[in-house]
This record gives sequence, structure tokens and C-alpha cells, in this order.
Amino acid sequence: MRPEILVLALAAVLLLLHIQVAIRVKTKQYGTDWNMGPRDAEMPEPGPVVGRLERARDNFLETLPIAIIALFGVVITGKAGTTTAIAGWIWLGARAVYLPLYWTGVPKVRTLVWGIGLAAILTVLGVLFFG
Repeated sequence: MRPEILVLALAAVLLLLHIQVAIRVKTKQYGTDWNMGPRDAEMPEPGPVVGRLERARDNFLETLPIAIIALFGVVITGKAGTTTAIAGWIWLGARAVYLPLYWTGVPKVRTLVWGIGLAAILTVLGVLFFG
């Protein structure tokens, strides 16, 4: 299996982690009846941790399609290689580190880690377009 495809498979696991962590913390705030119900009623604002976890998940969901296109693109075009594999792993690592940084409210470093992930995926896109 190409490393880029493995990175994408692990990104799916990371997405499941994002979803599960966010919903478990939200369920802790609103209760099991809310979680198992239709969720139609207006609820109080989520607590800060719930909000951060939801924003981290949403951010991952915004960037994941770009990674899928870039990483899958280099594989199907035959442009995958050491550079795209390393960049893919850096992107995944940055995204994995981003979750606990956002969860715990660490400023600035979180943004730096996001930027590292962006640079990595832009590297893959560069190979896709120009490599």
C-alpha cells in the first residue's frame, strides 16, 4: 500500500476520533437523553471545551477533502514518491497534534501546528500540479 493511502486511512481514524471526542464531551454537558433523543429542543450554549472540540472537528473536516484530493491525486497520477509520503505523514502528524492543542486551549502553538500541516499538504499539491 502506498504511504499516501495509509495516511488517508489513518486520517479516517483521526476523523472518527474527532467525532467521538466531541460528542462524548457534549453528551457529558447535555446528558444521555439529549444524545439519544431527536435533539430538537433549544439547548444552552456549549461549554468552552465542547466549543473547542467542535471547532477542531470542523477545521479537520474543512481540510480533509484537500488532503484526500492531493494525496489520492499523486497516487493515481503516478507522481507519488518520497516527498509526497513524507509530506503526507507530516500533515497527518500535525493534524493529530492539533486536536489536543485545540482541546486544551493552547494558543499560538496550535496555529503554528496548523500552518505546518497546511505547508505539508501544499507540498503534495505542488507535486500534483508541477511534479
